[in-house]
Amino acid sequence: MNPQPAPTELPAKLTLKAVSRIFGEVTALAPTDLSVEAGEFISVVGPSGCGKSTMFNIIAGVLAPSNGKVLIDGKDVTNSSGHVGYMLQKDLLLPWRTVLDNIVLGAILTGGASRAEREEGVALARRYGLGDFINHYPAALSGGMRQRVALMRTLAMHHDVMLLDEPFGALDSQTRLAMQQWLLSVWEKEKRTIVFVTHDIDEAVFLADRVVVMTPRPGRIHEIIDVPIKRPRPVSSLTDPEFVRLKQRILATIYQDPRAANDEAAHDE
Repeated sequence: MNPQPAPTELPAKLTLKAVSRIFGEVTALAPTDLSVEAGEFISVVGPSGCGKSTMFNIIAGVLAPSNGKVLIDGKDVTNSSGHVGYMLQKDLLLPWRTVLDNIVLGAILTGGASRAEREEGVALARRYGLGDFINHYPAALSGGMRQRVALMRTLAMHHDVMLLDEPFGALDSQTRLAMQQWLLSVWEKEKRTIVFVTHDIDEAVFLADRVVVMTPRPGRIHEIIDVPIKRPRPVSSLTDPEFVRLKQRILATIYQDPRAANDEAAHDE
């Protein structure tokens, strides 16, 4: 009997290998390694200037790393764009185009949206609560609705990996929480791989499978913390003792607070 070949281990969906970036004499991002599995939701937190946006721009291919490689499904995509979806804090909707046209904007800019692509845009809008607004213009939408349109535009690009850079940072707290819940519902249906940058520790823990904690310049990954809170996560998760402990641990890491770190260590014992 011939022995069965060992199963082939698939590469991670997104991999950074010793990626760094130096601007003149300033190291914005120290050599960084990161592996994100398919369908995983990762949050990235850290103080201002820790290299979060630099890392995102390198992954997106709009900024060349000084060293290192970016891989998607094991393929080297360093210095090339078009492999990931990228959503910024500003929705960047075109005010003279309707909601539907903004959703299918990627197709419009690459040769014109086909009937099938426009029908897909309508289906996305209906699936995620904007079916009654497809012919409206951005000025008629609330901040949360505009962010929904921006996210649907990113979804319509059909990239497995989505980079979301502070997408809810400009929203009020109640709208922000509603958008977090909405994003989780979208992620659970679409099963995209999401890397989400935020300054909000509650948001990072509430959304993610793992939280990547970065240090001040030169930016580097100090720790990656698993979030074992069961999904789906209701709003009550925000006051769960495990949630509070994770938040304390992340704050202690970011601000190098030995008292908080000691409190966390004592609890682990």
